[in-house]
Amino acid sequence: MNLAILASGMTTGVGLSAPAACAAIRCGVTSVVETKFMIRGQWVMGCMVPLANPRRGVAKLVQMLVPALRECLAAASAKQAQIPLVLCLSEAERPGRLDDLDEEILNALRAELGEFHPSSAIVAKGKVSGAHALQMARNLIQNERVPCVLIAGVDSYLTAATIEAYFAKRRLLTEDNSDGFIPGEAAAAVLLGPSKGGAEMLIRGIGFAQEKSVIDGDEPLRGDGMAQAFRAACTDGGCTLDEVDYRLTDLNGEQFYFKEAALAIARTIRKVKPVFDLWHPVDCVGEIGAAIGPCVFAVALAAARKNYAPGRGVLCHFANDDGQRAAVILQDRKG
Repeated sequence: MNLAILASGMTTGVGLSAPAACAAIRCGVTSVVETKFMIRGQWVMGCMVPLANPRRGVAKLVQMLVPALRECLAAASAKQAQIPLVLCLSEAERPGRLDDLDEEILNALRAELGEFHPSSAIVAKGKVSGAHALQMARNLIQNERVPCVLIAGVDSYLTAATIEAYFAKRRLLTEDNSDGFIPGEAAAAVLLGPSKGGAEMLIRGIGFAQEKSVIDGDEPLRGDGMAQAFRAACTDGGCTLDEVDYRLTDLNGEQFYFKEAALAIARTIRKVKPVFDLWHPVDCVGEIGAAIGPCVFAVALAAARKNYAPGRGVLCHFANDDGQRAAVILQDRKG
């Protein structure tokens, strides 16, 4: 059974809905501004969501997440109680992660929106969470026969503990460090269901792997882990990278990950492509951690529906600092 992306929702620093955010990302609009955080006399630059009444902690995450969920639920044909929610969150060891985040955010969502299907779950695997959530959604639809599944992600790097930790590791983009990322925050969601034929964005293949070389380690970078994830996604989808026309990724500006992506493609692609676009929405919305998976899927859906994608096949790939790697191949099927 093929799985298709039916709808999307987004709350980002460049748009408070999926159409607005995807249009801004397409145009290269960014929302980088001075934040309220200062380190060593420098104001930290970041991409903040312009909330009317901004909150803190779990309340802020829920404030971003609820509109994205409602945007997707509006397109669902089933009742909310029949739809499992697979929620992507930051990994447990992420600097600055809120205590008891999993339990508190679920309770807050229930209070705000009501109950979802009992098979709802949390995937706390950071940036690779979206790919794992897709795999869970496929299993739920095939095995439990649920009508559809809602995948969502929410994260914020704009907390004091997170910023201080990454600044200490020289991972933030600052005046004296060009090899770093801009912290951001966002929520994104996609609604998935069984393919019904016609024009659809299909989930073609999903693959995972573990990279030995990590960004703060001593192992030489060869791109083996990401290349393995690419091959696993191709095997799962019964396709090759020759059928992929462009890439949509979580690349955040750090040289390590750009180098890894280039090495992985060099190790796996066999057909020379004169043009092989590389899209990275983090340029516009900042580093958004666990929200990047649903964000990337939403951008791919918009590009397909608005006919500005470079082609029908798209390779999405994600990398965690601990070496976890994931790849997803999407296929735009025209009616």
